[in-house]
Amino acid sequence: MSGELPPNINIKEPRWDQSTFVGRANHFFTVTDPRNILLTNEQLENARKVVHDYRQGIIPPGLTENELWRAKYIYDSAFHPDTGEKMILIGRMSAQVPMNMTITGCMMTFYRTTPAVLFWQWINQSFNAVVNYTNRSGDAPLTVNELGTAYVSATTGAVATALGLNALTKHVSPLIGRFVPFAAVAAANCINIPLMRQRELKVGIPVTDENGNRLGESANAAKQAITQVVVSRILMAAPGMAIPPFIMNTLEKKAFLKRFPWMSAPIQVGLVGFCLVFATPLCCALFPQKSSMSVTSLEAELQAKIQETYPELRRVYFNKGL
Repeated sequence: MSGELPPNINIKEPRWDQSTFVGRANHFFTVTDPRNILLTNEQLENARKVVHDYRQGIIPPGLTENELWRAKYIYDSAFHPDTGEKMILIGRMSAQVPMNMTITGCMMTFYRTTPAVLFWQWINQSFNAVVNYTNRSGDAPLTVNELGTAYVSATTGAVATALGLNALTKHVSPLIGRFVPFAAVAAANCINIPLMRQRELKVGIPVTDENGNRLGESANAAKQAITQVVVSRILMAAPGMAIPPFIMNTLEKKAFLKRFPWMSAPIQVGLVGFCLVFATPLCCALFPQKSSMSVTSLEAELQAKIQETYPELRRVYFNKGL
């Protein structure tokens, strides 16, 4: 082994204390950094090599601790924590801000006609389906049929919800109408996420002890994980979809936007983007990525199996997904 870097840095865990909100926020500000989507395949593969080599005790000469952590976060931003596979580019959390600011800004600009609502809600739910599949928990693959059924069910249900809400608000004030996209997104998240992760609800997700030893699969853990993700996603969308309507409602009464109405979309996209830069990591940090639950909350069969092998174990851990 060469180099001065100590061999016992635990890069399986985040750099910051994940038992505190501040620690989780620091972690997710790094994970969701939009600059990570600009990294080349060569940079991603180099980060993976540094991380894998370090875990095996191979330390390149001159590697510093900051460089090691940077490699770990580049690796985490692009590779799935359970499968190790490179994630779809637009499904990565680092793509959340640029993708969501564009889609959400357009949803909130073009909300007055049914074709526009239909198109942008479909685009949004298609993007959400990719994100939900990419950031699923566990390592059990979805079949093509399961994925197709989940996608069609999720997008159809979400788009129908949006159209229904839009129809209900045709006779209310323009300001209230601007909040329809948020209500639709919140309702759609409750549909899209469980459907795209329905396999987890059927077969369960891997649960481990504190040291990462796999104990089995639990559907109860999947329910907790998906519930936490739904709450995070709704709150993540809230600032970007609740604050700009007030600002845009005021701006559209001013001479500038009356003279240059085409500026409405880029201004709205910019406002949403500003909100998402902060809301995305802060809402991801609401719940620990490595979530946990009591052994007594697991299915009876899995409880019995764990108590037989590990009678002193009280809590199990699992990746909740994002």
